[in-house]
Amino acid sequence: MDLTTSLAAVVRERRWERDLTVRALADRTGVSRAMIAKVEAGEAQPTAALLGRLSGALGLSLSQLVARAEGDGRVSRRAEQPTWTDPTSGYVRRAVSPRAGGDLELVEVTMPPRAEAGFAADTYTFLRHRIWVLEGVLEFVEGTTVHRLEAGDCLELGPPVDCVYRNPDDGPVRYLVAVTRR
Repeated sequence: MDLTTSLAAVVRERRWERDLTVRALADRTGVSRAMIAKVEAGEAQPTAALLGRLSGALGLSLSQLVARAEGDGRVSRRAEQPTWTDPTSGYVRRAVSPRAGGDLELVEVTMPPRAEAGFAADTYTFLRHRIWVLEGVLEFVEGTTVHRLEAGDCLELGPPVDCVYRNPDDGPVRYLVAVTRR
């Protein structure tokens, strides 16, 4: 089963677990019912921003949503770590953590030059979030504040606000995102 099909099943099953109609999920996320139906049918490859909105409304982190679609275990070997590419920004997300839903989730992201990806505040309402830049430069826009982070810099996010990850340079940026529940 490919990741789009697995994501479709996870979104649909989690919506059912939370006893939400497609309309209720659409109201909570601002995503159209038609798009939710396409995602749940596996007819649309969702963007990172869309998955972020859906995951927040479904009570999961983006990492947990994707990891549920990918399966889990106790050891996460690099060669077997699932990756996902955002069709809009081209960033590549690697699930580093061995299992979803644990106390700590680690995600490695590689963002192409001049790319950006934005997320709504409700993506982060129940999470603590730290970003550690491994290579390159990352501009993290947190509400109206722009944080310029270089290799070795680490940022703890404040209260949930709309945010944007932006690569301002001509080379890729690679960073690690560490997520825990609030």
